[in-house]
Amino acid sequence: MASRAKATILDIAREAGVSKSTVSLVLQGSGLIRPETASKVRKAIEDVGYVYNRGAANLRKAHSNVIGMVINDLTNPFFAELAVGMERVFQAAGVVPFIANTAENPVRQEEVLKSLMEQGVAGLIVSPARGTVPGAFRRIEAAGVPIVFAMRRLPESRIPVIAPDNRRGAFIATEHLIGKGHRRLAFFGGSSDLVVYQERMGGFIEACEAFNIPATGRLIVEGETSRKGGMACLDTALAASQPPTAALCFNDAVAFGVMLALRKRGLEAGTDFAVVGFDDVAEAEHYMPALTSVAVDTAGLGERAAHVMLKMIQSRTTRAEDHIGAVNLVVRESSGPDRGKQDIAAGDAA
Repeated sequence: MASRAKATILDIAREAGVSKSTVSLVLQGSGLIRPETASKVRKAIEDVGYVYNRGAANLRKAHSNVIGMVINDLTNPFFAELAVGMERVFQAAGVVPFIANTAENPVRQEEVLKSLMEQGVAGLIVSPARGTVPGAFRRIEAAGVPIVFAMRRLPESRIPVIAPDNRRGAFIATEHLIGKGHRRLAFFGGSSDLVVYQERMGGFIEACEAFNIPATGRLIVEGETSRKGGMACLDTALAASQPPTAALCFNDAVAFGVMLALRKRGLEAGTDFAVVGFDDVAEAEHYMPALTSVAVDTAGLGERAAHVMLKMIQSRTTRAEDHIGAVNLVVRESSGPDRGKQDIAAGDAA
């Protein structure tokens, strides 16, 4: 009997003709293993006389109350606010959040994910870095570790996403600028390889088409999603033969850069050029002039992502519904006064 108790996972793996990791998943009750393979492993467990010591297994997994929060850009106040929302929920649940900043670098992201997996994290909330390849999370999914994407999704990925209604947010922001009489509009910042960019830019185009802004009245300038990017976008736009009079920015960081660039030229947001941001970070309300922005309930999205992750861990599942959060436009000084009926009429005649 004593010799039978000494049987190991390796003995089971040899008997069943499978890998050690497959045996471990069967012992944990994972649904990732095919039924026929699982029954073969269970038969091998009986044949070799393996005794599963759950207490020892739990001790080995004592560090698995750690959840990784892998953020693409913590220098952006939006993502810092998002992380705070997540952290608040995890602290209350007695979970240890581990925050890593990938600085939009997929190589750094891969290193961070590998390290967290080696530490045996219970789950991962990730805002993928720009340039992340679609298969980057396949190995983690195969290991049965729950993942939630925050803010950004990858094309053709089944990983659940917590994000705002980007398209609607961009639509109502553009509608607001058109309603103020602007007929030459710009979309500043972001790049076409990001799904979130496609959604926000799509909302901008949709609103322009809905309100009869011709293609000649729309300028799209890609750029870094930062203050520096916003400054460069404005310089490019104002050099155009027919420069825009208003811009919807990819995010608030870009909008702050646009406002700085205007000031350097002796111009003012709201007075000389209308600016709308996206995210409504805390700084937007206190900026000079205060920034009109699409509010997405940043902290609320972070909290929702954390709650979804906790539920996935408790339910032992890697599946969850996407959550698309409501948005609304917070109007402040940066989008300026109405330009008047005569400007709209002149634009229509042009």
